[in-house]
This record gives sequence, structure tokens and C-alpha cells, in this order.
Amino acid sequence: MTLTPSHRPALAEEITAKLRDMIKSGEWPLQERIPAEPELMSTLGVSRGTLREAIKALAHSGMLEVRRGDGTYVRANSEMSGAAQRMYLEHTQEHIVEVRLGLDTQAARLATKHATAEDLAEMRRLLALRHDAWQAEDYPTWASADWEFHERVALASGNPLLHQLYVSFGGVFHNDLLRQQRKEGFNGIPREGHDELVDALEAHDPDAAVQSVYRNLDFCADQAPR
Repeated sequence: MTLTPSHRPALAEEITAKLRDMIKSGEWPLQERIPAEPELMSTLGVSRGTLREAIKALAHSGMLEVRRGDGTYVRANSEMSGAAQRMYLEHTQEHIVEVRLGLDTQAARLATKHATAEDLAEMRRLLALRHDAWQAEDYPTWASADWEFHERVALASGNPLLHQLYVSFGGVFHNDLLRQQRKEGFNGIPREGHDELVDALEAHDPDAAVQSVYRNLDFCADQAPR
């Protein structure tokens, strides 16, 4: 009997996988600098060349960003998110809102079937946090709560791929919220696509859920630069 020889992955690929796992696990938070080369070389037991090859691969995927003279920072917690962030830079805000419309409406429609009582309670908690933060002019907390609310709706859709795609928009949506907040007369706590949406999910009403999302994103589209 002839056995097929097993091929051990190149060391750089193994180190790339280890670094990727550290990022995905949250051991290295987003936007934070990872440990310096000497520390990583010692921890992983590899040469500088192997480490740099692994970091280069993750930088190419968009998960890491190498800043000369400063260090290497975590830019995204998955290859999908990293690729999405690079891709979004090539498109207008109007195009991004149009893509988000597709994701938001499908997430809302599916969530009317799959959202649990726990999902609904967490959505309402996030909306209360969002409201209080807006009133207190704590805009970073407001933007984070708003984004986490929409991500929770995507999670409640019961479709893990849709949720993963939605999460890839995270940095873009968060920054866009903060940009919109600076517009005079901007309403940071609309019921459309938020409180109304949770009511529709609780009532298992897909049409009402989708219409609420449309009303919210029509407003977002009006805020997008032309």
C-alpha cells in the first residue's frame, strides 16, 4: 500500500494562523498596537524573517496595518472585514447605503421569525443606552450603541453568513454615524428602524419591519454626501 506523504505547512503559514487567531479572539483589540517584534519572536519562537512574512500576509488581508516608525495595529478582526474596509474606500457613501439597505431589510425580515426574547431585550437595552448617550452628548457611546443594535438585529436573523457580512461594515457605519452627528439639526434617536423595528420583530410582522428599515435608511441616504 502506498501512503500519500503529509506535507507540513510552511512555518510562516503556521505563524500567520496563530496571529490570526489572536486577533479573532480579541487578545489584540481593534485599533490597538500589537506587541513589538522582539516580544513576538520570543513568544512564538520564530525568526524575524518568518514573523515579518506572517505580518505582511495579514496586512495584505486587511487585518493588520503596518505604520512605519510606529508599529503594527489591528485594523480588522477577520479577512472579510479587512477586505470590506479596503473595498468601501473605493465607493461612495450613497453606494454603501444602498448595499446596507439590502442587508438591513433581509436581516429585519428574517429576525421577525428568529429573534428570541433575549434578542429583543438586548435591542431595547441598547436603544435606551443610545437615547441616554445622545441626550448626554456622549456621541462615541451613542454611535457604538446604535451600531451594536443593528448588529444584534443581524445576529437575530439566524443567518450566520448575513451576520458576518454585516459585521464587516462595522467601522464604516460607525464612522458614518459620527459624521452625520455633526450635521446641524441631525436627529440621533429616530424611532424609524429602531424602536419601531423592535416592535415589528416582537409582533412577527415582516412587512412592518422592512418598512421601518426603509424609512430609516431613506433618512441616512439623505445625509450621504453627493
